[in-house]
Amino acid sequence: MDYNSDFKYDLYTGVLKGESWFHSLLENKKIEVKYDGDISNRTGNVYVEYECRGKKSGIATTESDYYVFNLSDERAIVIGTEQLKSRIRELISKGMAKSGVKGGDNNLSVGVLVKIKDLL
Repeated sequence: MDYNSDFKYDLYTGVLKGESWFHSLLENKKIEVKYDGDISNRTGNVYVEYECRGKKSGIATTESDYYVFNLSDERAIVIGTEQLKSRIRELISKGMAKSGVKGGDNNLSVGVLVKIKDLL
């Protein structure tokens, strides 16, 4: 983007490029939104389920194109599902994410606990 000191020009360019890009990124895509109240904000972690009641579930069976971790009313992480899977594998191999963690409703799920800062 060419620099221009006129805020109206910069705003228009930002809307045209930035907002149009974001809209096209998610348009006609399957999106899985994860919300855990305020737990992620308090712990600095997100939980990614892959099994429930002894069967594959969550990220292991999702058909979503994107995962959205809703951290608060004003913060969210949007990440492609395949990128998320790849990043989790990488973090587990480096010992930076903990797999096999019980969680979810009544601790019936098994998943990976990932630090938000490491996910990004």
